[in-house]
Parts: sequence; structure tokens; C-alpha cells
Amino acid sequence: MQIRTVTDDFIKDLLMKGTREDGRGMGAYRPINIATGTIPNAEGSATVDMGHTKVLCGVKIGVGEPMPDKPKDGNIITSAELLPLASPHYDIGPPTPEAIEFARVVDRGIRAAKVIPTEKMFIEEEKVWEVYIDLYVLNYDGNLFDAGTMSAVAAIMSARMPKYEGEKVIREGSLGKFETGNVISSCTYAKIGNSIVLDPDGNEEASMDARITIANDENYVRAMQKGAGGSFTFKETEELIEKTFEKSKELRGILKKAVGE
Repeated sequence: MQIRTVTDDFIKDLLMKGTREDGRGMGAYRPINIATGTIPNAEGSATVDMGHTKVLCGVKIGVGEPMPDKPKDGNIITSAELLPLASPHYDIGPPTPEAIEFARVVDRGIRAAKVIPTEKMFIEEEKVWEVYIDLYVLNYDGNLFDAGTMSAVAAIMSARMPKYEGEKVIREGSLGKFETGNVISSCTYAKIGNSIVLDPDGNEEASMDARITIANDENYVRAMQKGAGGSFTFKETEELIEKTFEKSKELRGILKKAVGE
């Protein structure tokens, strides 16, 4: 649980000197660890530790009706819970704007990159596979978007595909691997004064003027999300996109190693 103990001026003074509270460089991630299979009853699951931020994702696959405008495509339903144990700022109740944004940012990247090929999830007339992606923040210390995207993609890539036989979903026995498409990751940057840092921790997020998350696969930027009240210049955004393509090679490598690819 992240509890702030420093001031904005302290964070800004450090950044002006070219360093950060934990000693990282401006464009460095905290240590990342991914564990798959953390929820035994889910089709796929993964926990991501990014520094002290911890996000759990469970993937469940069921059968439902297709959307009217895409009668042969499967469905993706993404939700997020900011658990009270993760931060003193989280509480029990309906989804907050922060939880809704978190789920939507993760969902948007996965959809845009076709991590889940929904066009291959048709079963029969009026029946398609549905993939439920449930995100749980177990500990907050900044940068939920990148940790959440990695946990969701790792859970999807490690999932097993149930069978549909005799009007029933079969989740036991010999099951094949869930078919996936592209691998996506995201890089989140915080602008604090005149400095821009990758993977902001909780103290840095509390001091930031603006935030931007860039999600990409190997070839394309698939989604972007701007947050907080400040702004990034066009030149800054172009530079961050270039940095994201370079850094995402490392993130995809971590993901693939975690799921055994």
C-alpha cells in the first residue's frame, strides 16, 4: 500500500538533477515479475509485480450471444476492481472513474491489437465465445495501466480453451491452448514540471502534471490515453512513441518468457 511521504518539490528537485527517488533513470522500469496460473479455476490468470504495484488478472471464457452488428464475432468484457487493501484512497462500492478508465485503457489496447481474434470465436447461430478479463489491483504504487496490460496479456496467452459439447461448456480434461493474435504492451509516461519519466511510481503520479499511455504491438501504435490536466507537445509525443517502440521489445520479451514462448 503506497502512502505518500514526500512533497512535490522534493520529487521535482530530484528530477531536475536527473535522478529519481528510487535511483532509476528517466526511461527505466522498476523490476517486473510475472507469475501465471495464480487462479486455479480460471481459464487463464497472471499476477504482475511492477515495483510495489501488484495487479492480478483472471480470464474466464464462456458462451453468450454476439453483438447485433457483429453476429459472428466473439465478445470481450473487461472490468477492474481497485481493492481497498491496495490503497487508502480506494473504497468498496460501484466502479469509480479511475477503475473505469483503468479497465477501458487495458481493453482498448487488447481489442485494437487483436490480441484476442474475436472473428474466430463463432460457435453457431446466436452463440459465440465470450472472454471475461477481470483485473484486481492488489497493491497500488503507480502505473496501473502498464501492469494491468501485462497481467491481462499474460493471462490471455496462458489460457486454456474450453470445449462446447451438447449445449455445455467443458472446462475439464484435455484442453488446447487459447488461440491468440498479436502481443501488446503499453508504456506510461508522467510529465512532472519539465521532466518526463517512464513508469511513474505512486509519489511521481501524485506530483505529475500530465500522463500519457501508449500501447503498441510489434508494428503499430494501437491505442493512446492522455490523463491529468497538463499537456505534451507534438515533439514530445513523437519522441515518446519512438521510445515506446524500443522499450516494448523488452516488455514483449518478458511476457513471452513468462508464458513459455
